[in-house]
Amino acid sequence: MAKYKVVTQAMAGPYAAFEEASHDLEIEALTPIGAELVVVPAGKDDEFVEEARDADAIIAARNTISKAVIDGLEKCKIIAMGSVGADRIDVAAATARGIPVTNVPDVFIDEVADHAMMLILATYRRLTIIDSMARDGRWKEGRPLLYGYPRLMGQTLGLISFGNVSRSVAARAAPFGLHIVAFDPYIGELAMTRERIEPVGLTELLQRSDIVSMHAPYTSETHHMIGQDQFRLMKPHAVFINTGRGDTVDEVALIRALEERWIGGAGLDVLEKEPPDQDNPLLKMDKVVLTPHAASASSRMEPERRRRVGREIALVLSGRWPRACVNPSVLEGSGLRRWRPHPME
Repeated sequence: MAKYKVVTQAMAGPYAAFEEASHDLEIEALTPIGAELVVVPAGKDDEFVEEARDADAIIAARNTISKAVIDGLEKCKIIAMGSVGADRIDVAAATARGIPVTNVPDVFIDEVADHAMMLILATYRRLTIIDSMARDGRWKEGRPLLYGYPRLMGQTLGLISFGNVSRSVAARAAPFGLHIVAFDPYIGELAMTRERIEPVGLTELLQRSDIVSMHAPYTSETHHMIGQDQFRLMKPHAVFINTGRGDTVDEVALIRALEERWIGGAGLDVLEKEPPDQDNPLLKMDKVVLTPHAASASSRMEPERRRRVGREIALVLSGRWPRACVNPSVLEGSGLRRWRPHPME
């Protein structure tokens, strides 16, 4: 009989094709501690709730872990995610029960930063527009179009939030000659100025920036953080980039800002509704560059994030702190030992 029970629910929809039924990568770290992984089929929500009730750990795939589910857990010691954002989990309910919620905030920083920089360059230089001109017989129109926009060097990039991805975007953007400003009420000014980033308020960032890159995590505080009032502050030629969370932006306001030319364009990896309805105006706008929530994707990312999920569970079930915790306040009183890397690591 297994020493520990770990429960997860198989993914449905487009992500299911990329999930290995064996979950061998998560199991790499679970087998040595005597843990058994129970996989509930996609769509069997009632079965998942029943199996999770006596689980020692839960892997949150893409299903919602609500307060009702958490309150029904009898001995769960960890809820582990293979993503950064925790908006699908009632973290407050988990915290009230003393259950650590873990994520993988450092697994795909470089992938997202690369993608954000790609969207910055493609949107600012109107890549999709001049690409279509080159393809459909309007070859001579591309150069005159770009005469209407200043060169990238010397422009101002505004970063909303200054976490790991933002810092990596800043490192990539600096060699292009961009002046970089950032807003983050939870980060001290010295943390920015040490990296030659100018700390500013949100209003000033929006007014000064030629490119605004959104990286704020989704919380109740950041819901529709950028809306009509914020878009009206931006320059008419400025572009808005979002590789964070779709719900941090009021999409109706963004569409209006683009239609009424309050801003010059947008590069979006995330939307409020994913996938979007086919009548979403953003899909028809040539001034918008869209990617399908793919910023973190790479051949390295998927196996690494899954291994990390297994390792976090193994740490907690073995009595140690996880490496990353969304609600770290629960750790001090948890009885878990502080995690220390092996001297050779």
